[in-house]
Amino acid sequence: MATAVTGAMESGEHLLVQAGTGTGKSLGYLVPALLHALQDEPVVVSTATLNLQAQLVDKDLPALMEATENLLPRRPSYAILKGRNNYACLHRIREGAPDEDGVLVEMPVVGPVGQQVLELREWAEQQLQDGGAGDRDHAPTHQNQAWQQVAISARECLGAQKCPYGQECFAEKARDEARRSDIVITNHALLSIDAFENHTVLPEHDVVVVDEAHELPARVTGAASAELSPQMVERVARRARPYAEDSTVDDLADASDALRKALADGREGRIESSHTAVLEAAALVRDAARRLYTELGKKDDDADEDAAKRQTRGAVKEIFDTAERAAALGDVDVVWLADRDRFGRELRIAPLTVSGLLRELVLKDRTVVMTSATLTLGGEFDAIARQVGLRPSDRLADDEEEVAAGNDDSTVEPLPWRGIDVGSPFAYDKQAILYVAKHLPPPHRDGLGSKQFAEIIDLVTAAGGRTLGLFSSRRAAEAATAAVRDATDFTVLCQGDAQLKELSEQFVEDPEVSLFGTLSLWQGIDVPGSTCTLVIIDRIPFPRPDEPLMAARQRAVDEAGGNGFMAVAATHAALLLAQGTGRLIRRTTDKGVVAILDPRLVTARYGAYLRASLPPMWATADREAVLGALKRLQAG
Repeated sequence: MATAVTGAMESGEHLLVQAGTGTGKSLGYLVPALLHALQDEPVVVSTATLNLQAQLVDKDLPALMEATENLLPRRPSYAILKGRNNYACLHRIREGAPDEDGVLVEMPVVGPVGQQVLELREWAEQQLQDGGAGDRDHAPTHQNQAWQQVAISARECLGAQKCPYGQECFAEKARDEARRSDIVITNHALLSIDAFENHTVLPEHDVVVVDEAHELPARVTGAASAELSPQMVERVARRARPYAEDSTVDDLADASDALRKALADGREGRIESSHTAVLEAAALVRDAARRLYTELGKKDDDADEDAAKRQTRGAVKEIFDTAERAAALGDVDVVWLADRDRFGRELRIAPLTVSGLLRELVLKDRTVVMTSATLTLGGEFDAIARQVGLRPSDRLADDEEEVAAGNDDSTVEPLPWRGIDVGSPFAYDKQAILYVAKHLPPPHRDGLGSKQFAEIIDLVTAAGGRTLGLFSSRRAAEAATAAVRDATDFTVLCQGDAQLKELSEQFVEDPEVSLFGTLSLWQGIDVPGSTCTLVIIDRIPFPRPDEPLMAARQRAVDEAGGNGFMAVAATHAALLLAQGTGRLIRRTTDKGVVAILDPRLVTARYGAYLRASLPPMWATADREAVLGALKRLQAG
């Protein structure tokens, strides 16, 4: 892997590397990154999770610095850089946060949240004295509501030149440190923001390493998505009232009323061109926000008022941008109406695809190395490559020649890339069994039935607990938890019973405890050893057919002449299945069973594609053989 990454950095060709759990892939890219950074420009390393960021900064890079102390011409430097909202804002701490009228006020120290705000302010001032980073991850325990009283978004920021505390600013110091560093560790969201803002956030760089690359399209989609609700519009109008003419503010308030009525009369789901009332209401918000934004741009000599006014102007601009996207309803975005339960209805906007954004803004002018334990879906790199902006027709074969097949868009500049699978240290065929419960009925919309519950109970009993249950919905996880608790004496924890970190610790500490949950467990838990000898997956994790963004993407592929189901739904399911089954084998000594209760994995035509995306486990549909294997593991 290190050789391939070095070659990519030297040649400028993009590289996709599948590196299984336990490979040591972080060293596989950090060593070439250090060598490249010492000779050329800094290297940016982007990750999806805070856990991996912490591992790189607290463990892998320090170990690498020590190991190479006498081998390199100088000691390389590294820094971590996050979004501005992850750092305490000294202006907000010392001057106050804007109230509903946009005036900067002190938050009263009332109740637990007020007390947390006070503790966060004291912590931030102490960080300043101690030379700390002012980073949320190192702050005292707090709720999100408390953090929002001591931090701001990038759009609300006054800027280092205008802010009276610009020289002390934690976020600016983090940027300065990143500019001086050889290796910059960041996250996919900030990488996206840097691309959207013409590369003004991260330091100049010619190489990006994307770890956990399977998450990149989803994180970029999240960074490019937005919401618009009547409450948001009303709140911004109230904030703007002290700084603008009443008539201009009233226009925005009236537009929020029109939006509320249109959303109340509309149906949940995707907004089409026929939904004229919703589109007209979004246009009213857009036009009113534009006029208010222009008026707020007038000069103001009052420095104290200017801070609150500038932040208000940023909030108005955000409303304008979102309303403009919603009203346009072009081919670029998907707009849909969603219910926020007690918060009422809102419009949500997300890009139909991010492959073009990634191609133009990330891949075009720099070399990108993408790596993950799950990059081949259906046994090929092509599905992931398309999602991140690389065309299969641009792929380089092993003999350095371009694959000459299906170049469907000769007008687009080719971006040569290759994909390699460096394998795994695990002997999956000897360490793991893939059991598909072929005898069970296919899953239905009403959730799990009695036969599935009986199967889960028998499997958990044979394993002696030690089970990680991955379910497609919260309702299914809770129902399965109740069924096992009623039928056995085993302790079963369910996601939602407590904080996920606390549940995970209990699961790891007691081998006979089982943990059932939903999506965050499919990807975010590492439980090596006998604590987990059985992973149960209740059904193939296809996206819900009524999920507007996925449905829109699937329809777009169909309309372009492709197979939308395979390109979108099956690819989504394959990725999650690969991540879910990957929870079982985390060390070379681990052994166990992945039990999938959905017979479609072996009976449906798409089953072969999904199975080809999984680790090469020994596969069987023999129920008795699997129960016997679990009992032997338990006895051992």
